[in-house]
Amino acid sequence: MKKVLLLLVLLLLLGAGVFVFRHNNAVVEPPQMNETTIPPTLRDVIARADSTVIPAFSLDYLRGRFDPATHPDFTKVAPEFTDRDGTYYLRKDAYAAFLAMHAAAAKDGVQLKVISATRNFDRQKSIWEAKWTGERLLEGKEKAPQVYPDPQARALAILRWSSMPGTSRHHWGTDMDLNQLNNDYFATGQGLAEYQWLTAHAPTYGFCQPYTAKGLARPAGYNEEKWHWSYEPIARQLTDQARRLLTDQEIDGFLGAETAPTIGVVEKYVLGVSTACKGG
Repeated sequence: MKKVLLLLVLLLLLGAGVFVFRHNNAVVEPPQMNETTIPPTLRDVIARADSTVIPAFSLDYLRGRFDPATHPDFTKVAPEFTDRDGTYYLRKDAYAAFLAMHAAAAKDGVQLKVISATRNFDRQKSIWEAKWTGERLLEGKEKAPQVYPDPQARALAILRWSSMPGTSRHHWGTDMDLNQLNNDYFATGQGLAEYQWLTAHAPTYGFCQPYTAKGLARPAGYNEEKWHWSYEPIARQLTDQARRLLTDQEIDGFLGAETAPTIGVVEKYVLGVSTACKGG
């Protein structure tokens, strides 16, 4: 990576007038460039770029086609930080940041608990298909095949709150749901205090809320989710990777997948996040 960046620096310097040229038929060489002779501001650029190199996340990683229980970058979330489920996994870096945030919140009298974390493709598929077939009601009241017989309308109804398999940020191990899956809970009382603490302090620990209220900054995508928080330093890189690598045609392997291209799932839902969580 440094060699590439040094080459770019050299090209910039060439554009500034440092180049090999002939003077009275004598070849005048440019100065030898290395890390010690690059101007400090350029060294800073290289250092910053080197420290933020995007890891080699594969397309399968983006789509959640792996088992977090056996992935070396993941760890189990201790039950005392959850709703006692005991089966939640997060990336180790995201988990470490959450633990620091959890401790800070506790000092301020705010209790944070993970109620959902990593969901791989298979887990998301089971959720999606249960809603697609009507086995699981939408928002507890609608049987999707009856209310939405048209496949695209049915997919859009499910997408109000649930991701298509292969498109969820929960695949990445960077995202977690906290305390309650209900926006109304966070509007008053204890829930409001928790949400106010998160909006004020979560960014300090690297977390952002990907699904804020829809508006000019976020016109499409999922409904607002005040409970959903994302570890931005890694999730931003994964969002950038998704922007470059993921297409609607690669969203497949489940009932209703054929609707992904006509809906524009990648652009509207995978990339339809808040400004704070958006990379690029």
